[in-house]
Amino acid sequence: MKTRRSPDSFRIPVEEIKSGFYSDSYFLRTQEILNRDNHHPRVLMQVFQRQHSILCGIDEVIAVIQKCAYNPENLVVKALHDGDTIEPWETVLTIEGDLADYAHLETVYLGILARQTKIATNVRKSVAAANGKPVLFFPSRFDHFTTQLSDGYAAYIGGVSGVSTPANAEYWGTKSSGTIPHALIATYYGDTLKATLAFDKHIDSNINRVALVDFNNDCVGTSLAVARALGSKLSAVRLDTADTLVDASVLSDMGNFKPTGVNPQLVRNVRQALDSAGFSHVKIMVSGGFNPERISEFEHHQVPVDVYAVGSNIFNSNINFTADVVMVDGKHCAKVGRHYRPNPRLETV
Repeated sequence: MKTRRSPDSFRIPVEEIKSGFYSDSYFLRTQEILNRDNHHPRVLMQVFQRQHSILCGIDEVIAVIQKCAYNPENLVVKALHDGDTIEPWETVLTIEGDLADYAHLETVYLGILARQTKIATNVRKSVAAANGKPVLFFPSRFDHFTTQLSDGYAAYIGGVSGVSTPANAEYWGTKSSGTIPHALIATYYGDTLKATLAFDKHIDSNINRVALVDFNNDCVGTSLAVARALGSKLSAVRLDTADTLVDASVLSDMGNFKPTGVNPQLVRNVRQALDSAGFSHVKIMVSGGFNPERISEFEHHQVPVDVYAVGSNIFNSNINFTADVVMVDGKHCAKVGRHYRPNPRLETV
């Protein structure tokens, strides 16, 4: 049986939402007109979108309705669940009651559903492409920090194995993870080994030792140096070569493939070097421009990647939700082109 998150588990600015601070003005004016005209028919609002998607944001929307609607006890809310696979035009949510009680929430709940469903859907595509290998969610630097709570939860619904910030992890009760940034290596004058040894010395031993090995554009040499120093403590190396650079180990192989960035030949070179030196336990993590298509290509060619990290591509599409009044006082009433679409999968909240 599917469960829902408690409304109290979300950090919601109740007074600001309830006051209309985040609402389109025409919804606030609609509310004002209905109240001043004492016009209070019972309407059914229906919400849908137009793509094959992984639904997310429903539980937060329910929380917003319960906490920020006027007279929420008079509303009937029916909804699908976070994580449900949805079809184009499928009804995912209905709200029935006096529109004056919840008109101010439409901007907010549509935005929640759009954002979280987009992320959950894009993450799920990457996870599916990875064929069971872990996918890490590291895109928080590419967007406003206030989105991190809900983004991390949407990524969890999409199936990621880890996130990079405590805020990303908050809503699904886990801890953030992360490797060594280029900035730390730079403070050790570009010496990746010294930076990694400092990490090993000062960071909790329960945290996996993952070395970032592309700082000097010699992933093979740096991987071997770190592996020899840390031995069995080294969990993985991360390849993050910029798309404008050719790693030193790839130069001799150039000719019939794109040599820049984290390419299949680079991964194979690192894997072969580690195995030959007795470090087959060290996993290879890749990052930098990975999307479902690129992950699929790597998997198709059996590139020896163990972990994928995804970033800004998670935001590179739009999934937009629409809300329509489709019933008024129990009678069909919708604009031309829309109509009531009952969905037997909806559950009363």
